[in-house]
Amino acid sequence: MGRAPANGEPSPLPPPPPPGRCHFWLPRKRRHCANSPLPSSEYCGNHLPEYSSDGGATSRRLVPCPVDPSHTVLEENLEAHVSKCPLKKQAAVLAEQPFYSKGINSAGGEGRGGVTSAAKRAAVHRLTEDELRALIEKIRSVHKAASVAMRESYLVTDACDKWMRNQVDRKVPYQEKHVTQQASIIGNMEAFGLLKKGGAEEVPQESAPAVVEFGAGRGYLTQMLADCYGITDVFLVERRSYKLKADRSLRQNEGITLKRLRIDIEDLNLRGIEALSGLQYLAIGKHLCGPATDMTMMCCLHEQYNQAQEKGYGKHNLCGLALATCCHHLCQWNHYANKTFLSGLGITEEDFHAMTWFSSWAVDGDHSSQDSNLEVEDSSSEDRYRKAAKPDAEVIGIDRLIRSIPAGERAALGFMCKDIIDTGRLLWLRDKGLDADLLSYVPSNVSPENHLLIAKCTSRSG
Repeated sequence: MGRAPANGEPSPLPPPPPPGRCHFWLPRKRRHCANSPLPSSEYCGNHLPEYSSDGGATSRRLVPCPVDPSHTVLEENLEAHVSKCPLKKQAAVLAEQPFYSKGINSAGGEGRGGVTSAAKRAAVHRLTEDELRALIEKIRSVHKAASVAMRESYLVTDACDKWMRNQVDRKVPYQEKHVTQQASIIGNMEAFGLLKKGGAEEVPQESAPAVVEFGAGRGYLTQMLADCYGITDVFLVERRSYKLKADRSLRQNEGITLKRLRIDIEDLNLRGIEALSGLQYLAIGKHLCGPATDMTMMCCLHEQYNQAQEKGYGKHNLCGLALATCCHHLCQWNHYANKTFLSGLGITEEDFHAMTWFSSWAVDGDHSSQDSNLEVEDSSSEDRYRKAAKPDAEVIGIDRLIRSIPAGERAALGFMCKDIIDTGRLLWLRDKGLDADLLSYVPSNVSPENHLLIAKCTSRSG
């Protein structure tokens, strides 16, 4: 129930659950599950222990739902559950959409599961101390030889500055930290030539490109673009459902055409979106977690696409991209866009996943524990992993070696890993013929996740 304090003392026991509540303790939220328990158990259906206490023939095993592996169901109830799983109908409707193409942007990956943080950690802890030292030295050497030096570019245009001052008084969610990031993304888009200078007051709306926001969440980055630069054609791509979305505010503007697509980026075929056909568009994204960045690039610039040979793939209407990368610890080798770049530097698949695990050090400064404050994993799986893990002397040595690295050096190594991963993405965009750059778009005290991939198409064929 949460990791032990640094002083070695046992973690305090959680308080008793409120009456009528599931007994499962959520250590990160520091409360019990809010669901009601099943009539025959102290736990709700989501948190039933994997096996019954007797461990015999009456054992009850939880298995992932084949329709949506993000939730589990008792194996004995699996057949009945699949027939009525609420996501089954939703998945069937989605599969019929012309813009749905399963795995089209996966870069040859093997599905959404990938390698978990727990598995990455276990792989690192299987290394000997000498192997770990050699890997760290390899990362430093590769970073020095191949990573692109990023320039700091925190920009806020006059149009966005006016919006930010007025937004404080509006009755919509306003978080200065996020608005600051949105404004700088847009400011860099204008400076890079993706947006015409002057904002909505000086730029005719008919000349504004459409915007496709990937991993849109509530859509407030697009709302700022629409308000400040007169964007009229908006497409929001997000696989989850959100409350307090910007959609209502955007739809109140009669000049805006809005379409929200509830789909995983991995399965999105932009050429199946009829309303986008023939439109020039910008692809944007604020904090695209892990492989979502690679999938977005693939979605807009499929692996088969090359600007010099565009006729072989059909007319392409992309004007440019502005993608704020995030959560590099979630990146997957199978989905990474530029494996050729890493392989050429001697980075193997195992090295890559170790790098992604190290990348969290740039954010939290201490990734020597199994917990990650950036990835939500199945708590019961984590608990089982901890109970099963019996570290031998070498594993203890690896822990000792990691903890012996000063926090500042761990953070620096984490940033190196993030730099290398994003450099590969930058070079992939350039290989496609785009004019591309990698920027630090906000100070690290605003967000340590401050990398912005920005690119524009420099030549077009009809």
